[in-house]
Amino acid sequence: MLTNEAYKPINCDDYDNLELACQKNWMLTLTLKDGEQLKAKATDMVMRKKVEYLAVDLSGETRELRLDHIASFTHPELGTVIMSEND
Repeated sequence: MLTNEAYKPINCDDYDNLELACQKNWMLTLTLKDGEQLKAKATDMVMRKKVEYLAVDLSGETRELRLDHIASFTHPELGTVIMSEND
């Protein structure tokens, strides 16, 4: 996936759900738009150069995922959330 492509903000409800997951340090099952799947603990929301990221703890390593590269995420308290662009 290109990292220099224009950032497309995500829907506010999706952002709020990810923020809640960070506050509670929830373990999420994430599917990225390139098909990669991972299970990681949500730790923080980060913004750099007008691009938003979800920081996750993946087996002890921090990884930052561009929000517009996340296709969906799942947690028992949220169900499965299919990400959508900002309306």
